[in-house]
Amino acid sequence: MKKICIIGSGSWGTALAINLSLIGHEIKIWSFAEEERDLINNERKCKFLPKVTIPENVYCTTSMEEAIEGSDIILHVTPSKFTRETIKKYKQYVKKQIVVICSKGFEKETLKTLDEVAKEELSNSKIAVLSGPSHAEEVSIEIPTALVVASEYQDVRELIQEEFMSDNLRIYTCEDVKGVELGGALKNIIAFCAGVAAGIGLGDNSFAALITRGLKEISELGVALGGDKETFYGLTGLGDLIVTCLSQHSRNRKAGLLIGQGKTLEEAKKEVGMVIESIDNIEVAYELGKMHNIEMPILNTVYDILYKGLSPNEGVSRLMARSKKSEF
Repeated sequence: MKKICIIGSGSWGTALAINLSLIGHEIKIWSFAEEERDLINNERKCKFLPKVTIPENVYCTTSMEEAIEGSDIILHVTPSKFTRETIKKYKQYVKKQIVVICSKGFEKETLKTLDEVAKEELSNSKIAVLSGPSHAEEVSIEIPTALVVASEYQDVRELIQEEFMSDNLRIYTCEDVKGVELGGALKNIIAFCAGVAAGIGLGDNSFAALITRGLKEISELGVALGGDKETFYGLTGLGDLIVTCLSQHSRNRKAGLLIGQGKTLEEAKKEVGMVIESIDNIEVAYELGKMHNIEMPILNTVYDILYKGLSPNEGVSRLMARSKKSEF
């Protein structure tokens, strides 16, 4: 069994802690909030997963040094916008631990993926990425889930697969770190669009078209950014896209739903109550699409809905009225 440090006490960090603790690993979670620390340690609860009881071999602390000291593996599970500043705070305590990025998104200011950020800040560490179709609400109650661990290091891939697999958590390995990262970040954009579509009352036909054409857009951008096309049709691309577009658990879909229903962006953020990765991702992908000259009509339309006053219904009309083309 391993000693595992989890940086981040949100829903996903806690869901991973529960699963890994049930395998038998010793878990320490770092939280920035004393309130969350005390709730986990004293009541065995997480405010984001109120129906779940956290096992006794999970301990939470607000000290990064205490959380990391003696650990074998560090899981980084913070919102993407806080990734670099958080790593800067704890990198002095990192020795030989593997660092696994479990967040999905970009660094908005630099347009970099999170593994690139981690490599810059932790130049002496072996970095991996863990991603796939995985709502915390389901993982926390042991609903069977399949994930992918990607790393340039074979020993790291094999170690995470060996230590994290259980009856309810299946881990695949992949060498395409860039593709896995990009699939997880870009699918949030299409999930937001799926929410907008639901908000204005579109049907199953529309969702099928959105998911299919959305996958085409994100895979073309992903390949231009260095990912393998095949990866975008696997668990961390198509798989994650399906679950995020269709599930009631998706905060990105919920945010889009609220926009479709006429809420402002600020109202949607307030109602969702958690970080909405797709909002920043839309801006980043919009810039990357322009840089690489990728045709992305769905992305460009949702960007105009958020930032240029285009109404969702006008956006649908614009997409449907585009010039005639072959599908492939």
